[in-house]
Amino acid sequence: METSAKSNKPTVKPVYLESGIEVAPVYTGDDIRNLNTIWEMPGQYPFTRGIHPLMYRKNPFTIRQYAGFATPEETNERFHFLLKNGQTGLNVAFDLPTQCGLDSDDPRAFGEVGRVGMTIDTLKDFKIAFKNIDLDKITVSLTINGSPIVLIAMYTALAEKWGYNIKTLRGTAQNDILKEFIGRGTWIFPVDKSVKLVIDTIEYCAKNLPKYSPVSVCGYHIRESGANPVQEMAYAFCIAKAYTDGALQRGINIDEFASRLSFNFDIHGNMFEQIAKFRGGRRLWAKIIREEYKAKNDNSCWLRMIAGGGGGGLTKEQPENNIIRSAYYALISALSGTQTMALCSYDEAYTIPTEKAAEISLRTMQILIHEMGICDTVDPLGGSYYVESLTDRFEKEIKEEMKKVDEWGGIVNAVATGKIQESVSKQAYIREMGIERGDIPKVGVNMFKREESIKPVDFHPYNEKAANNQITKLHQVKQERNNNKVTQCLEQVRKDAQDDKNLMPSIVAAVKEYATVGEIIGVLKEVYGEYNEPVSF
Repeated sequence: METSAKSNKPTVKPVYLESGIEVAPVYTGDDIRNLNTIWEMPGQYPFTRGIHPLMYRKNPFTIRQYAGFATPEETNERFHFLLKNGQTGLNVAFDLPTQCGLDSDDPRAFGEVGRVGMTIDTLKDFKIAFKNIDLDKITVSLTINGSPIVLIAMYTALAEKWGYNIKTLRGTAQNDILKEFIGRGTWIFPVDKSVKLVIDTIEYCAKNLPKYSPVSVCGYHIRESGANPVQEMAYAFCIAKAYTDGALQRGINIDEFASRLSFNFDIHGNMFEQIAKFRGGRRLWAKIIREEYKAKNDNSCWLRMIAGGGGGGLTKEQPENNIIRSAYYALISALSGTQTMALCSYDEAYTIPTEKAAEISLRTMQILIHEMGICDTVDPLGGSYYVESLTDRFEKEIKEEMKKVDEWGGIVNAVATGKIQESVSKQAYIREMGIERGDIPKVGVNMFKREESIKPVDFHPYNEKAANNQITKLHQVKQERNNNKVTQCLEQVRKDAQDDKNLMPSIVAAVKEYATVGEIIGVLKEVYGEYNEPVSF
């Protein structure tokens, strides 16, 4: 260790987090002397230490593994497998055609039906997928963003047909289209019309499904696309503000919907960076809702989130290491005060998770709850000189990054012009170069590597027969339904779109008559047009 001639104190190489924050070798009481940490309590504004007074001491976080593949029949089997093994909520994956608003018999869907998620064409598929699942006891998260207005309508129609009181129906739809333009790409309509559809669902749910969460703002995919932790939180908050502003313009009171906004965040990388990211973010979001939007109810200020392991942290090399990584991600999530947890399975770096891998992830979270003492006390890292100092720094850094977005004309304009995408892509390049140079250590990838023989991998097979059966079932539904009523419903959707009305009522009516996802989205394409990605030179 080197020694400075001036101070006779040892000097060490500086350490920087991925967010660009330098980490001091030692933290003391002086680092938190001017903070309000000592007065903050869980369940009290600004909720730095958690949104509930007793947190997991009263109720552990919900376990909600991501699942859904091939047909609704197969997905229903996986749902029951997970619930039988202790899962407490469902997180539904949809195939690419469904996400993009295409029916299974659309030529553009060829080869993709049921490949990476569950196929949904009509309400009949929803009935099959959720067969023998009590929607009052098991909350369902719909992970879809391109065509969510149709899927939310189907879930609503399903609940009504099965006799549930939709006033008390709980659940979540991801329904965050702005992050799709940034991170994943399953957009359909132009940016402004896409945002309009999100606001339609917020307005409809505020009036008809007050317990349902119509949006889960997804910093997760922004981070997976290359953003650093500060950018992940900042861009997610800017997106949430855009949806909030849109809802307020409809005349909805902030306290009528803010408590039903939720967030989906990513975890991989430095443990303390992730924990401080969430604690600082939770405090900042509370201040935004209270100070900027003048919310009166405390629960409007809650940062309600699902947070678990990010696939971007997993590796194809030495994949068993991902089991250890995911266990740490689960610990980080719990120490961060999440409401819901989902973990990527160890084989997810190269395939759809097998039942064995999904069960290991499930058991990881259950061991954390039942054996590790994580539920014994609230915010066990509260008061840590390092964590509290870093929490304060993250609050400030996220706020500064949000100011940059404002300078770009706001998040909707920044997405439409590609500025956010450019920022994320630049950060992704910096990270990838860091891994290649070894500046960002990755066990099994750029350190502690070994020669490995090629191992057999249990890939999830593409079931062409199941896809063909899905198409046959779709054609049968079209033959059995009242096509005159379907046509009338689709014309009402068209008229409401042309008149700029809230589309949820007419879409709910359409799906009840078994109008398909592709038919409804097709009508909206005719009215709204489609998104063309900006060209950069």
